[in-house]
Amino acid sequence: MILNTKRLTLRPFSAQDFADACEIFEDDLTCRYLLHDPWRPDNRERAFAEKLQQNMLTQLGKLSLACLLESKMIGELVFWYTGMRQTVEIGFVFNRAFAGQGYASEAARALVEWLFEKEDVHRIQANLDARNIASSRVCERIGMRREAHFLKDFWNKDEWTDSFVYGMLRTDL
Repeated sequence: MILNTKRLTLRPFSAQDFADACEIFEDDLTCRYLLHDPWRPDNRERAFAEKLQQNMLTQLGKLSLACLLESKMIGELVFWYTGMRQTVEIGFVFNRAFAGQGYASEAARALVEWLFEKEDVHRIQANLDARNIASSRVCERIGMRREAHFLKDFWNKDEWTDSFVYGMLRTDL
């Protein structure tokens, strides 16, 4: 699967993305709202190998897409079926050096359009740390509604955090 937007290419990860992925996932600030800690020398090769294996969307498996600006991998979009009929959850993370230029919104919009049109998805949702304002804005820019705000519902990195749930239907495009 390859998706092209005006400025970006979305495709499964390849070995050539390793250095750019490390640039993103070794950054403490980028990883503060993710479910995993920043990559370190002792785990980065294993963590990257997992992304290489997430190369096909199935009912049981995630698909991770590298987001490229020309030949530079600047972000990742990942999605998976939730277990609810025709429902997919999406997540995304981008290199902070490329923030504020609309790349995350452009990539996420292309992904949700593809999911609705090509994968016959009924609903797309995103669950995120409520403090992650940048991701909330991306969700809203692409037409997702904030459907829930759960208080102190998720234990992550030694603290209880609030969560937002965003969702959209095909009719929201």
